[in-house]
Amino acid sequence: MASPIDQLIEKLTASGGWEQEIMLNRNEYLKLPDTLDSRVFLLNTGSIRIFITDDNEEHTIRFAYPGNIFTTIDSFFGNKPSPMAIQALRKTTVTAMSKKVFMQLIEQDEENKRLWQQVLQGLIMQQMEREIDLLTESPAERYLRVLHRSPQLFQEVPHRYIASYLRMTPETLSRLKKS
Repeated sequence: MASPIDQLIEKLTASGGWEQEIMLNRNEYLKLPDTLDSRVFLLNTGSIRIFITDDNEEHTIRFAYPGNIFTTIDSFFGNKPSPMAIQALRKTTVTAMSKKVFMQLIEQDEENKRLWQQVLQGLIMQQMEREIDLLTESPAERYLRVLHRSPQLFQEVPHRYIASYLRMTPETLSRLKKS
């Protein structure tokens, strides 16, 4: 059986709610820091990173791959500008849906509500797992867990962004990959 996110994407696509296809070149921004953007996006091709900059240092928070729905969650739910940026890591196409249309589609059907709740629960669990990893695991253990959980990451994303995501230097990541 398809995952809740796949089922939700199928229902959203069948509804005709996707409003705009956006093509991005490598390193092009979909959303700049400190802007409001409450759209939800479906990644069709390419790869995306969501990150924040602090004292001129970038901290990668999340990646998206084809078939993923993504947004800047704080802007989406809080209706306020977000310090997060969304950037294409290579040539990428996404389809956008406004928050208004998205929420109407979620609210109109009990099955959509159930699927959305499951997607949100999964996201919360992923974030908790990642936070625990960052606080308690060694760099080597973080590397191995991400390699096991998301092996495609190492084929699709430049290593400097993976190192940022794992909260280590690119040199440390390189050493871990060799060992």
